[in-house]
Amino acid sequence: MNPPPEPATPDAEKTPAPAPAASPPIPAVGAAAAAAGEGAAPAAATPSRVTLRSDIRASWLDGLVALVVTAVVFVILFIRIKAETSSTLTVMPFMADTGAFWMYYLSQAFGWSALLWAWGTVIIGLLLSGPRPARLPLSGPRLERLHRTTSLNTIALIVAHALLFAAELIYQDTDAWPSRVGTAVLETFIPGGYNSGTGVWAMPIGQAALYLAIPLGLLFYVRHRIGPKTWRILHRFVLVVYVLSVWHTLLYGTNVWYDGAFRNTVWLLQLPIAALFLLRLLRPARRSERLASPSAHRGSKAGWSLRLTGRVAAVAIIGVLVAVIASGRDGGRTVPPEDTSSTHVHDD
Repeated sequence: MNPPPEPATPDAEKTPAPAPAASPPIPAVGAAAAAAGEGAAPAAATPSRVTLRSDIRASWLDGLVALVVTAVVFVILFIRIKAETSSTLTVMPFMADTGAFWMYYLSQAFGWSALLWAWGTVIIGLLLSGPRPARLPLSGPRLERLHRTTSLNTIALIVAHALLFAAELIYQDTDAWPSRVGTAVLETFIPGGYNSGTGVWAMPIGQAALYLAIPLGLLFYVRHRIGPKTWRILHRFVLVVYVLSVWHTLLYGTNVWYDGAFRNTVWLLQLPIAALFLLRLLRPARRSERLASPSAHRGSKAGWSLRLTGRVAAVAIIGVLVAVIASGRDGGRTVPPEDTSSTHVHDD
């Protein structure tokens, strides 16, 4: 029997992710200051460079919290399945057997926590790269370190989500072990390998989020080799990873399969990100990124037009989000199909 249909990213999936540093760039100087403020010896003349190893060591508490949140989400998903209140059962009625499909629900739980951690990483990144509030619960260096550790844990959560999904495929398959593993790897990690229903589009989107999140998140630790300017340009694409993660979730997350409170909550969470992104564009930290009048602009007209277009697009996105949240509809699924068997085919 082919395994249950679900994304290789969070059921609120991949997301996203993020994925580390899913937000506008952290200035290299600020990052170095964060490292110096938290770990370097006071007598050192030059602050020690932030390393991947030091951030991994510093991420244990954030990672522990992420695991606790994942466990809570798993329990909630489990209870909703048992109570038959989850839309997952409308999409895939056979998954009411929690004993057989517990690994699938654990994969979903990791997906949701990955999306939540990616969301937090984006929020922190936007706060660091734009105008900061007068009062923050953490100092600048500590906030920068938190941004880096949440980024690393987001990657770990996404990878765990994908690996558990693959493990579920292997567990549910009845073929020989080499065939099981090969099929699971193909459907989970190879774009185009999953060819059932909505997964034809949702899976490659989630896979793209995963494969972009890892290098973009880790580039921070080699920025001194590629140059701060190159790193800042590449780092901005982390926001694309987060968008892919949310898109993957809305397309393929069975908990948010139909219009309703859960799906609307996913949209609602995007509003603060859109608002902070617009604020960052209107009041950038770097003077060179500010939008002057056309006559005062020193660069090319195309550059000025691009910056203006970005600000207009951000305003439009906020308008769309408000409309979707207010109406509770995003043009997606509103009524369960009469025959869900045509959406996800499972051969015995």
